[in-house]
Amino acid sequence: MSVPSLLGVFAHPDDESLSAGGVLAGHAAAGARTGVVTATWAAGTRRAAELAEALRILGAGEPRMLGFADARVPQSAPGSVPFIEAPLDEAVRRLVAHIRDFRPEVVVTHDAYGGLPGHPDHVHTHRVTVLAVQAAGLDQLYPDAGEPWQPSALYLATHPRSVVPALTEVVGVRKAVYSVPDEQITAAVDVRPWLEQKVAAVLAHRSEVERGAMPGVIAGLPADGKERLLSTEWYLRHSPAPAVAAQEMDGPGPAQWTFLAGTGPTTSRGACQ
Repeated sequence: MSVPSLLGVFAHPDDESLSAGGVLAGHAAAGARTGVVTATWAAGTRRAAELAEALRILGAGEPRMLGFADARVPQSAPGSVPFIEAPLDEAVRRLVAHIRDFRPEVVVTHDAYGGLPGHPDHVHTHRVTVLAVQAAGLDQLYPDAGEPWQPSALYLATHPRSVVPALTEVVGVRKAVYSVPDEQITAAVDVRPWLEQKVAAVLAHRSEVERGAMPGVIAGLPADGKERLLSTEWYLRHSPAPAVAAQEMDGPGPAQWTFLAGTGPTTSRGACQ
């Protein structure tokens, strides 16, 4: 069975590796077209170069950048407005153009909280992506942004509530930790086969390592700490299409996929059990 093409949409360089690096690497390794759109930072900046290296490691193609500025780093995109201040219609239009150009079967982005830290750029990326996935399939919206294309599924990278204590044990207590009830998790993906690639991609964001952001925390962990933190990825399915894979409705708890969009079940071990 073919593996669906996958497009990640994330706020900053490094979010793709931290949130979905295993799934991106797994899809690419299976021969699927795999790409990433990044909402903030601009070509020519150090972090854009680091993003290119991380995507090379993951097999996710060349960077696709919306070109807006990071809410907290104005120099991330000189001359551009912060992403969260840009006109919503313009942000959606730019992302629709990438979706129609790439034509993914599956899109992955941040959850409605913006992941564990709830960064405002993460939250806004979620909002823009949900709107753009729907708009991309409507021929009368953004006719200058390419031929309509409707992805079959949208997945939101998230964390179940039950793993938060173990996560904080590994990385320490943060200002905010957002998570969802375990029963809402749609897919729990064991990404240990691609863990080495995922860690290497995270560490490719060297400026974030140097300033002690999450890649820097990960760089300082022992091997078992990296595995506990990064070897499982959790997703909520937010599908623009009415069909839901049959396996996803079989009994309580999350379906556990080898690949998103249901190419078959697999046994998954929680990263922080």
